[in-house]
Amino acid sequence: MVPFLVIAAVILIAICFLLFFQKEKSGNWIQFNSKGKEAGFTTKDLEQLRRIAAGCDIKDPSGIFSSQSQFEIVVRSMVKTLQLSGEGYDPENQYFLSRLFDYCHKIGMEAIEIKTRITNSHQISEGQMLRILVTGTGVFKSEIVKNAGNYLTISRPVSAKSNSALQWQGIKISVYFWREDDAGYVFDTEVIDEVFSKGISSLKVEHNDSLFRTQKRKSMRLKTHKPAFIYLLNDTDNPHSLEKTAGLRCILEDISDAGCAFKVHGQVETGMRLKVQFSLNKIPVCIPATVRSVEYREDTNTSLVHTEADPLPIATRNHILCEVFNMQPDDEDELPFRILEGEVDSSASQPLSNEMRKNFNEVMNG
Repeated sequence: MVPFLVIAAVILIAICFLLFFQKEKSGNWIQFNSKGKEAGFTTKDLEQLRRIAAGCDIKDPSGIFSSQSQFEIVVRSMVKTLQLSGEGYDPENQYFLSRLFDYCHKIGMEAIEIKTRITNSHQISEGQMLRILVTGTGVFKSEIVKNAGNYLTISRPVSAKSNSALQWQGIKISVYFWREDDAGYVFDTEVIDEVFSKGISSLKVEHNDSLFRTQKRKSMRLKTHKPAFIYLLNDTDNPHSLEKTAGLRCILEDISDAGCAFKVHGQVETGMRLKVQFSLNKIPVCIPATVRSVEYREDTNTSLVHTEADPLPIATRNHILCEVFNMQPDDEDELPFRILEGEVDSSASQPLSNEMRKNFNEVMNG
């Protein structure tokens, strides 16, 4: 009788444990679907995500929608599966992958905003470049000389059109600045005094405990340093076609699905239409874009050019985002087509034919 009771008790415990486990597991997937719907995924998307998450052996699948690292595990698994199956170019798979990258971008940007944003002028770094607006007078350039105590010290604002005899003390000003990898900010303040600080003619201005954040970054960028070619675009060109001859040699400084930045010799004007071509994971990629801003250094005659990309084909965008989110194996920084070994050295200084170089020089040097 006793053995029978022991066996019955063991079976009962096993059944209870199994029921609890199934309930727990079912609850996890119910939560998964609920949070996935809140994140904007369709029922069909969630079915695919569920299969991928299950294959990744993630303890709490519903947590992927709030964890950038866990969601990237799922996306990385999807990318690897497409590569191994050879189905990476299927349009339906590309659209699904694009939606996954959209969500990667969303939670990634939210994480960056929490980590990098500032709330008051006490947090501005020394050396930060500023734009100073004086109503009725104009816009001036300045920078933070010292940030300590009860006031900011900024270099005396300058402008090519300004009056050097302008008396700054007591003037109300608006201060604009852009924080790298963050956003733009603006605040209003008043000039306390004109002083010398660190040997520089400067102004003391009041702090402001409330900054207005504007012009947030719209894309995740990857810092890089790889060779590329640029080409001028006109209205008759197909902006997405790959070029088969060398253009003007440049160095990519960052890339994203929304544009790129590159360094090149000479001056570049904002508004220019360009195509940037380079290699990612041994696949040629081109980004047709418009020049939005330029940082020119006269001492080296080089321009750091920031561009805004045209809408990209979905496969190209996904390929770039695979690199941005580190979903691909390392590439070898190859150029988008082969240059003969004997031409490599000369290509850096003479990448164009005489006629093409003349056209570039006319545009880039006025």
